[in-house]
Amino acid sequence: MHWASINERGSIFGMQLILWIQRHLGPWPLRLCLWLLIFWYFILHKTARLASQDFLVRVDPTLRARPWALLVRSYRHLLSFAETLLDKVAAWSGLIADERLVGIGRENFRKVQEAGRGGVIIVAHHGNLDVINAMAENYPGLELVVLMHTRNADKFNRIIEQASQRKRPRIIETSDITPGTAQSLATLLNKGGFVLIAADRVPINSDRSQNVEFLGHLAPFPQGPFLLAALLRCPIYLAGCIKQGQQFLIDFEPLGDSTQLSRRDREQWIEDTTRRFVKQLDTRVREYPLQWFNFFFFWRAPVVHDDTQD
Repeated sequence: MHWASINERGSIFGMQLILWIQRHLGPWPLRLCLWLLIFWYFILHKTARLASQDFLVRVDPTLRARPWALLVRSYRHLLSFAETLLDKVAAWSGLIADERLVGIGRENFRKVQEAGRGGVIIVAHHGNLDVINAMAENYPGLELVVLMHTRNADKFNRIIEQASQRKRPRIIETSDITPGTAQSLATLLNKGGFVLIAADRVPINSDRSQNVEFLGHLAPFPQGPFLLAALLRCPIYLAGCIKQGQQFLIDFEPLGDSTQLSRRDREQWIEDTTRRFVKQLDTRVREYPLQWFNFFFFWRAPVVHDDTQD
């Protein structure tokens, strides 16, 4: 099953109830509620459970011989995802204080922005990028456009819109991109703006993917984000946001530059930059595996096939 065809679970009411508990009853009732809900989800939804386990045994192969430890780790993995959703809402609601954002990434980005040179920012579904997006208004004059697939998360996006106390960046549905869109993005970058796009999920019906070794096995990664950067002839950056306790570690670093890239060298540059991205992602994911949020079979050949019956 392709990731884009996996629809979100749950109702608007259920999500709003969780948020009400978070705001009015405090952290411990919220945690208890989450533990129970995720346990129920863990039992009922085999695809997410097995995809989690397939990922976890690639990070730690010893888990394959310890099935109960694998089940516990997988449950914690899904629980981490649920907590991240709450952090997303908190970020857009203005409930995450600025001092909770740490790391050199913020200063690195500020320097790039002050230089007045726009670029493409590459991210992955690892950690919590909504925290970064929500804090964009802290950078005066910042123009940010986010390219993303939104149609399988309409309910949660509605919750974000209702809760948001911050200015949201312009979002363009990836399937709606046209030549005119590309021209407007080029204009944005020429004015010092930025385009943010995830590079860890191959779009449906895409013929631009590349198999790269990730966690010791070949996995398909999209070339589209890197092709976009090549066509826009701009710097390309890698950004990340990892939760550590009550803080969020922000990372922002150069990944490449296509400003002087020739047409002849374009394909090789795309392949090399894709591999460089995956190598850095591999390092980050091994360090923080429970903040990897791709709950589908990321590799073409799963190494975990079944655990318990639904």
